[in-house]
Amino acid sequence: MPELPSTDPELNRMPTEEDLGRLQFTTLLYYLQCTNPDNGLVRDKTQAGAPASIAAVGMALATIPVVVERGIVIREFAAKIVRRRLEFLLSCHHGPEPDASGYKGFFYHFLHIETGRRVWQCELSTIDSAFLFAGALTVATYFDADTEDEAKIRAFATSLYERADWNWACDHGATLTHGWRPENGFIPYRWRGYDEGLLLYILGLGSPSHPLPPESYAAYTESYEWRNIFGRELLYSGPLFTHQLSHMWIDFRDIRDKFMREHGSDYFQNSRHATFVQQEYATRNPLGFAGYGEHCWGFTASDGPGWTKRNIDGIDREFFDYIARGAPYGPDDGTVSPWAVVASLPFAPEIVIPTVRNFARMKLGMTRLYGFRPSFNRTYTMNDKNDEWWVSPYHFGIDQGPVVLMIENYRTGLLWNIMRRCEPVVIGLRRAGFSEGWL
Repeated sequence: MPELPSTDPELNRMPTEEDLGRLQFTTLLYYLQCTNPDNGLVRDKTQAGAPASIAAVGMALATIPVVVERGIVIREFAAKIVRRRLEFLLSCHHGPEPDASGYKGFFYHFLHIETGRRVWQCELSTIDSAFLFAGALTVATYFDADTEDEAKIRAFATSLYERADWNWACDHGATLTHGWRPENGFIPYRWRGYDEGLLLYILGLGSPSHPLPPESYAAYTESYEWRNIFGRELLYSGPLFTHQLSHMWIDFRDIRDKFMREHGSDYFQNSRHATFVQQEYATRNPLGFAGYGEHCWGFTASDGPGWTKRNIDGIDREFFDYIARGAPYGPDDGTVSPWAVVASLPFAPEIVIPTVRNFARMKLGMTRLYGFRPSFNRTYTMNDKNDEWWVSPYHFGIDQGPVVLMIENYRTGLLWNIMRRCEPVVIGLRRAGFSEGWL
């Protein structure tokens, strides 16, 4: 596929409502088509036989207000879909048994799509559970009518969130652990330093039943890394998704915690800088990967060509499978993720829009079922002619949500406005020391 000139004026045309609506709708179809209608569990990816991802369930819940407001499903029926999903989640068995659905209010990362029981001896995941809780709180806040289904939504979502024992998940430490396994206990990693864990702590601090102490947030932030990268001052985290996922729900514009007040910034501006850093890294392309440039970037957690090595044009290249790629310090194997670019639309539309248009010209499925393919690698060619390169064969449930929700936040601010009214989120932000702005 030919390289597109970066000066193409068509790339800089603003997207119409129709453009954004089409991409949003095709992406959203994943949650309508890859969900078990019996229980509301959502497939982790489109691969046959894939289990459910608890994070994808949370993101699917969060998209329901978009589904209603965009006229895709009427509110009455959407409420029934949500009520049934939450009711099933509440009925799932929690306990120390290795085949339970969760423990201490948290859920295992992957669940059997039919039974809701743990699969693959996966971890009890604090961050994936947080995405579920955020989705549950979204629908609890949005469905505020005095009807039986909407009242049940609020009750079920509240119970689901308030069951989580955040202090247990700290395992006698100041910070939250990544999770737990019944076979060998807590995972020896903790949420410290800036990443998507920002949402995790805000939800933990806002809990009315098992709240984290404010000291836990201070412990999370004490290992933050403020850096100057390509002339931009920012709080560093390499993968682009870490600068986006908390922002799907929380409007960080002009609200600041102690760290951001001291640096004269906020987390929204920080994500804007991180987006420009990604573009600049691709433009400089220090490792010489094929295709990188002003309108071809986006390095994040994604599928990849596989764990393999190749010598390409005299250079030994190492490629990865699913891994958190980042910029500018890697890891980097030439894999680019269009969904991560779209998810930065609210932060930096002036560079996201031309890049999305470039991806659309590259025939990566923008207008097809489920939207953009999640990742591709132009360095990893698939035949001797080098005219066909690797593209992920699957779509992933956790890649779809950021596209749908961040397009909506860019268009209307819907999710941000809903969560401004969500009491646990507001309390969590204040306990973390956030003030100013809409708070």
